Amino acid sequence: MCVFGLIMIYPLLWLFTASFKTNEEIFGSLSLLPSHFNWDGYINGWKGSGQYSFGLYFLNTFKLVIPTVFFTVVSSTIVAYGFARFTFPFKNVLFSLMISTLMLPNAVVIIPKYIMFKNFDWLNSYLPFIIPAALATHAFFIFMLVQFFRGLPRELDESAKMDGCNSFMILVRILLPLSKPALISAGIFQFIWTWNDFFNSLIYITSVKKFTVALGLRMALDNSTSVAWNQVLAMSVIAIIPCILVFFFCQKYFVEGIATTGIKG
Repeated sequence: MCVFGLIMIYPLLWLFTASFKTNEEIFGSLSLLPSHFNWDGYINGWKGSGQYSFGLYFLNTFKLVIPTVFFTVVSSTIVAYGFARFTFPFKNVLFSLMISTLMLPNAVVIIPKYIMFKNFDWLNSYLPFIIPAALATHAFFIFMLVQFFRGLPRELDESAKMDGCNSFMILVRILLPLSKPALISAGIFQFIWTWNDFFNSLIYITSVKKFTVALGLRMALDNSTSVAWNQVLAMSVIAIIPCILVFFFCQKYFVEGIATTGIKG
């Protein structure tokens, strides 16, 4: 296990140590450790390659990620609660249609979505990410939360009704406190996926001033000039830190949430 663990973690170790090397040492040496630690990659890399620094790209990414994660968790919870606890006409049909959207490749829907967002005048903004998140368009999280809610005994709902709670209060006071692991798991998934999203950001965001970290890293790879790879690697190291921190601080709830929602593998 230790050997396989080292094989898996070696690329991350090389990424970190190579951020302290020069271009010549990156391509000319097989040593993991640099001959001397050069901090220019972090200093110059943070300044960026144009008029905007990576500080702005990180701020833009948080402006995009935080509302998207929040609205995804809230909207998915409400829809999942409806599917798990209520009976209404065409419930099974609607649930099947919702699940079927998981099978649609992004390449199939990207053009209709782009045309729709263009007609809404949402391009070059973060609305194509935030508004769909607020409308519970992520079927994966709805399914995951439905599985969790179905595992909670209905006797809790009945006891709450006897105490005078309505449907909304049952969700807020009874089910949500018990659903913390599943909610945190959904938040972690969406945080990492949105933070690392390059393709959708490239499609919908055109202004450099609104670039995310992923787009900022790509812009640093300017083919017209020589690439300072230590700067690119240094910013890559900084870019993955938020995802690592979120995962490790919430690891307990993440593992518990995955184990209790019926998702395996």
